[in-house]
Amino acid sequence: MNRTRASLTALVAAVLLVLAGAPASAAPGGGNVRFATFNASLNRAEPGQLLADLSTPGNEQARKVAEVLQRVRPDVVLLNEFDYVPGNAAADAFRANYLEHGQQGARPITYPYAYTAPVNTGVPTGFDLDRDGRVGGGNDAQGFGAFEGQYGLLVLSKYPIDTAHARTFQRFRWKDMPGALLPDDPATPAPGDWYSPQILDVLRLSSKSHWDLPIRIGRSAVHFLVSHPTPPSFDGPEDRNGTRNHDEIRFWADYVTPGKGDYLYDDHGVRGGLDARQRFVVAGDNNSDPVDGDSVPGAIDQLLHAPRVIDPHPGSLGAIAASREQGGANRTHRGNPFFDTGDFGDKSPGNLRVDYVLPSRGLIPSHSAVFWPLPGSALARLNDTSDHHLVHADVLVP
Repeated sequence: MNRTRASLTALVAAVLLVLAGAPASAAPGGGNVRFATFNASLNRAEPGQLLADLSTPGNEQARKVAEVLQRVRPDVVLLNEFDYVPGNAAADAFRANYLEHGQQGARPITYPYAYTAPVNTGVPTGFDLDRDGRVGGGNDAQGFGAFEGQYGLLVLSKYPIDTAHARTFQRFRWKDMPGALLPDDPATPAPGDWYSPQILDVLRLSSKSHWDLPIRIGRSAVHFLVSHPTPPSFDGPEDRNGTRNHDEIRFWADYVTPGKGDYLYDDHGVRGGLDARQRFVVAGDNNSDPVDGDSVPGAIDQLLHAPRVIDPHPGSLGAIAASREQGGANRTHRGNPFFDTGDFGDKSPGNLRVDYVLPSRGLIPSHSAVFWPLPGSALARLNDTSDHHLVHADVLVP
């Protein structure tokens, strides 16, 4: 058999395995790779508290988060709401004291690679952003937070993270996005004028940050594009959080669409979006449901309908059961509860699809799901780990 025919045979065999629902490969040589996102709610009220909690193996919440990861076993995962601690100290403690020890009968899991970096939460702007007559506090920070780094991001990977070519966009200013959906002061006739020019000169787009992390899978690179846009609520008629959520989502839609991301600049001043030949997976808690909830209409559609993005439509029977049992706002929702990822207030907003793992064309999706065990099942005890549920998508990396 010649080399071309052998390669074709191997590819066909791999695709057949994918269609048959083969599990993701844990080997770092490529093949079927499981990408995931999980808002684990590992945030704390005070700086240093998360590291203290993770420095011993007895924290019940961290044990549950670790067990979820051990049950689903993603190869590459974004954890939202993991407080930033310099030097990967909290990430190291979480790996050593929780992930590498089996929880409740689950097998330990090892992630040799971890990435975290500063975020905008808690970083002072020096301005009264919410117009409450005071300057200071979470509402007047670059991103809402009681201290710098609260609600941060952490990426764990079984594959090497090419940190030399990682791009962060923490400092990109909101006003530098062409046609930005800036919040409007309803008391004035001028559009988009909630923030003064002086505020817009310093106000950043990302409420946390946007990261482009190349993941080395065999001889390929898959760009893991991660973020955590602000919730589109906790504001007033100016909708300053809703409009920001919309544009934080738009950021990745422009970044991955050739010709639309030329205006973007990273924290090193390098401009431009992703090359059309590069493959990617967009992941994160986007705080936006396609049809329900409080986000600006069409906010998440910008990303779901971007030309190079594939929506694998992950879901769960557990989400359907929760919607029926909880009732409330869920009874009036237009979206299919099978796709819900967040379990929120029954009166408002109800359960929503807000967490996404979206591969690019050039990758072959095989299986996707939301980890939401059915009530009464053995793992239903993990449903209260967070108000979000882990979402994963398996893709064949050619």
